[in-house]
Amino acid sequence: MQVAPRRLAAMRVILVCALFCPLSLSHACPKECSCNSNTKVVDCRGRGLYDIPRRLNSDTQELYLQDNRIRGLGSMAFREIPLVRILDLSNNSITSISPTALLGLRTLQRLSLAYNSLRELDKRVLGPIHSLSHLDLSHNSLWGLPGALGDSLQNLSYLGLANNRLTRLDRSLLDALTHLDSLTLRGNPWRCDCQLISLKLWLETYLFKGGVVDEVLCTQPEEMKDKDLQKIPYQLFHACMTTSYHYLFANIHHLESERLLRGHTHGNHAHPSSHSFHVPMAIGEGLGGGGAGGGAGGGGMAECETKQKQRPVNLRHAIATVIITGVVCGIVCLMMLAAAVYGCAYAAIMAKYQRELKKNEELAAAQGADHATADEKEPLENAIA
Repeated sequence: MQVAPRRLAAMRVILVCALFCPLSLSHACPKECSCNSNTKVVDCRGRGLYDIPRRLNSDTQELYLQDNRIRGLGSMAFREIPLVRILDLSNNSITSISPTALLGLRTLQRLSLAYNSLRELDKRVLGPIHSLSHLDLSHNSLWGLPGALGDSLQNLSYLGLANNRLTRLDRSLLDALTHLDSLTLRGNPWRCDCQLISLKLWLETYLFKGGVVDEVLCTQPEEMKDKDLQKIPYQLFHACMTTSYHYLFANIHHLESERLLRGHTHGNHAHPSSHSFHVPMAIGEGLGGGGAGGGAGGGGMAECETKQKQRPVNLRHAIATVIITGVVCGIVCLMMLAAAVYGCAYAAIMAKYQRELKKNEELAAAQGADHATADEKEPLENAIA
């Protein structure tokens, strides 16, 4: 008789645990971390972690995982914290990131992957994230960044690429960074050949608009070693010049953009390097995309040769002015020709109209005279009758 009440009490305890355990788990904090429920910050720094901790609060907004031993990020590694805004994974041993590792983090604003061992970054990694404003990829082993990555970085204000293995950057990626305020590029083995002219052009425009960048020191070729790309005159890239219409019109477009930029007031935003904001003929923006002119056989583009005698600046401006003036004059001549043809056609039509009008008037006058004569003859005939 006493067994039944005991069983009933045990069942009540189990029921209470079943009801309240999920609630306690939802507010649990990983034992390796320290959590602040007020600020919604989870701090897991320097805990010797090899993987992302589990049982994270779903309302976590800041997660700090730097100074651990994490080696990779698997698919949907942060699915438990979809509201996170700041994610710091710096100073780990990350060598690979799944293309879907950050899937679901639509509110992520700051991401740090600095001081890791990344060699490449898949273009799909940041695909679903459009709110990112701070991205630090410095101190890795990145050889390059895909141009399609720029679609996810349109709101980026800071990009850290220092101390990697970059030799060039895709121009389409740079053009997508319309809100970028600060860029770090130092510590990379930049190869200052023909394919880096597009970066030089972009940097000058970026600095002229008020952007901040550290430096781009060349490591190759030997004659340009340790020189800042921003300070290298365009004459040293003489071997890269080409007379193809594609690059010619790309250069004219760049000159027109420069003229529009000079028309605005920027205060002290202009960088000292903007004083050399002069572009030689036939150097277009497309030079960074994959090469034009110079390559032979199965190899890539030929190395740029230095030119000892520099071309005067006034001559470059004169050539550019002649080309632009010729295009404008050609358009004006076509407009004048069209106007002359239209005038002749209009005059011919009007002359024909006047002739027909005069002919109709003469015909009407002749018919009127005939009717008057007939009217005079009719009373006379009646009188004779």
